[in-house]
Amino acid sequence: MNDVSAIIGKRRKTMGLDQYAYVVDPKNPEADSREIACWRKHPNLQGWMESLYFKKGGKEEQFNCVAVKINAEDLDALDLTINNKELPETQGFFFGSDSDDYYKDQDIQFIEDARVALDKGMIVEYSSWW
Repeated sequence: MNDVSAIIGKRRKTMGLDQYAYVVDPKNPEADSREIACWRKHPNLQGWMESLYFKKGGKEEQFNCVAVKINAEDLDALDLTINNKELPETQGFFFGSDSDDYYKDQDIQFIEDARVALDKGMIVEYSSWW
């Protein structure tokens, strides 16, 4: 699979929470991934994804520069969570403040794009760097 740090490092300019969703072709996992969403300091989405990472058996002590695979059920749960305004309040050094309303349209677009990618047999992953 692609090196998450290399993917994120291409975009990082200043300190803070940088978040990415990307797709990988399972038939050619060594090929470059394609970014489908990018957020800057969306802490509550980070908290939701961190929880998902550990529910799926994530082994790293911190959810930083690691990827979590997103499936259709995860997208359904995220969609419901966003529309019900229930993303978990999340704080962290350099995370910024609540930006749920600011990113809501982008979050919904990510969910739609990720569903299309999954329907095409792609792998969808989320990662961050802070």
